[in-house]
Amino acid sequence: MSDRLKIALLLAPALSIIGILFFGGLLIGFMRSFNYMPVIGLTDPDLSAYAAVFTSKEFYLSFLLTFHIAFTSTVLSSILAIGAALLLRRTFIGRSLINFLFQLNLTVPHLVGAIGMLYLFSQSGSFARLGAEWNLISKPSDFPAMVFDPYAIGIILQYIWKEVPFIGVIILANMQSLGEDYESVARSLGANKWQAFIHVLMPLIFPGVLSASIIVFAFTFGAYEIPAILGASYPKALPVLAYQKYTDVDLAARPEAMAMAIVIALLSALMIYFYVRYTRRRIRS
Repeated sequence: MSDRLKIALLLAPALSIIGILFFGGLLIGFMRSFNYMPVIGLTDPDLSAYAAVFTSKEFYLSFLLTFHIAFTSTVLSSILAIGAALLLRRTFIGRSLINFLFQLNLTVPHLVGAIGMLYLFSQSGSFARLGAEWNLISKPSDFPAMVFDPYAIGIILQYIWKEVPFIGVIILANMQSLGEDYESVARSLGANKWQAFIHVLMPLIFPGVLSASIIVFAFTFGAYEIPAILGASYPKALPVLAYQKYTDVDLAARPEAMAMAIVIALLSALMIYFYVRYTRRRIRS
């Protein structure tokens, strides 16, 4: 028996369970998005749910908001993670402690961070009350709107707080495996620190940055709980909007929710595909 066949047989049980749960649920959702729900008497498939989604102004506003959240949080998290990794790979007193503190919130659930963000940055939160107490603002309601705001500032801050360590750990491991020999050679040939970073180190760590940022983008684009807790009432993020459609008391609204979920999945896949294709082309060039 070949090694490939052994690996395939060993992975078969786990992959079978994942495949059945994932593709089975996807297939059921796909069928229901075409108004096929025999339980409530919908037995004639059609495209009315997709027509309702693509003719809805709320859907396009929600898509723009969701893309803004995912793209902005991914870019800012990646930039900050690269900077943190550059600092943490140096040797200094207390490096182990700082490294531990940097990775500490990896174990903290997103939901806990969202509640903390709510208590700290809302207009009735701790910072607003401290600002009013110290006469920086006249009353707590004058504190800048960072939660429930139309620009999703609180949501983005929460994702940055959570995802910077995740991306940073991957980049730091990549940097430590590479060492500093390549940069030293570049410096010996006349490059300054910035040139050595841009032209030598960055191309070497870019595959790791790309992999981590893809994961972060896909997660933030499809996540529900943080936009549901910290997001504005209008427009809502796409996952929140789809969930509200799905939990509507009218079961006939569920095909539209399923259509929206399928659209979210397809949009995520398409954006990730073009993102990977573009960045790989940049790597080759």
